[in-house]
Amino acid sequence: MKATQQITTLTFYKYANWKDQLWAFAMMQFAHSKLKKTKGLHFYKLLGSGREHFDPRPDFSVYGVLQVWDDASHAQEYFSSSNLSNRYERHSSHQLTFYLKNIKAYGQWSSQNPFEVSQDLHPENPFIAVITRATIKLSMLRRFWKYVPTSQKDLVDNPNLLFSAGIGERPVTQMATFSLWNDVEALKKFAYRGKNHRHAVQQTQALQWYKEELFTRFQPYKIAGDWPEFEIPEALK
Repeated sequence: MKATQQITTLTFYKYANWKDQLWAFAMMQFAHSKLKKTKGLHFYKLLGSGREHFDPRPDFSVYGVLQVWDDASHAQEYFSSSNLSNRYERHSSHQLTFYLKNIKAYGQWSSQNPFEVSQDLHPENPFIAVITRATIKLSMLRRFWKYVPTSQKDLVDNPNLLFSAGIGERPVTQMATFSLWNDVEALKKFAYRGKNHRHAVQQTQALQWYKEELFTRFQPYKIAGDWPEFEIPEALK
């Protein structure tokens, strides 16, 4: 069986003024035609973002693009020479791209799991990134969002959390989180020993909040760009 060469990129774009923010909002619709024709692009999602601490209200200054590539060369070609990528860069004041290899994934995103486990992970790379996403049942929306602040308490001022963002395809109903941690032990401490997060998992299982959900871990191997109040670790430059 041939080992996968698949990689995933997650790019955040920050827009400084209302004209560029309006352009970015429009691209949530108009970028699809270009992305569908992009060579080597296996799966993608255009993402809006929420306000700080996973507030469900949208942040119109930040948008994201998740892309799953057949291999790194196709990703490089897109970012270096694609007209669409160049347009995103011209309109945004900051760009930050995470290059990721999948460690494991379970669940579904739009009725599929697009992530293939990489056989090319580096044992000396301690960093770990996580994407969790879900489509929330309409009957559970109020209860879910009421509980979110409690479930995220262990993330606030966590020294091991290097970067985090609330993202989603649609406000309120289709939400995801992205987080970058300095090592797997820090993630485990949050996920399995943090009281608030552990209780959130129990609530999820008991109340069946989600219509569809996916959880995946990645090894980040490169981060490119710049972002306010985030310093790229030297090992990932």
